[in-house]
Amino acid sequence: MPWVMLTVAGLLEIVWAYYMKLSDGFSKPLPTIATFVAMFASFGLLALAMKQLPLGTSYMVWTGIGALGAFVVGIVLLGEAVTPLRLTAAAMLLGGLVLMKLAS
Repeated sequence: MPWVMLTVAGLLEIVWAYYMKLSDGFSKPLPTIATFVAMFASFGLLALAMKQLPLGTSYMVWTGIGALGAFVVGIVLLGEAVTPLRLTAAAMLLGGLVLMKLAS
């Protein structure tokens, strides 16, 4: 169950990052509220997962899911650039996440 909580926490990190971008510096009320609701839920689930998982593993997986997810959301929904170097960096992050999971 801690891995499920950690995964959902990472997915919620993607949600809050996306809505933070849409909030335009917290100047738009609805995206700002969505940012903080998703952020609170993400941190809460991370804290619960950390009760049973190591700190380093938990934090790396949480931020990795968030970083990779935000990268994909940026490309798919916000039209951000897709370059070979950016794709290589994302692949390296994914490889690190897989290795961390295998090491746990």
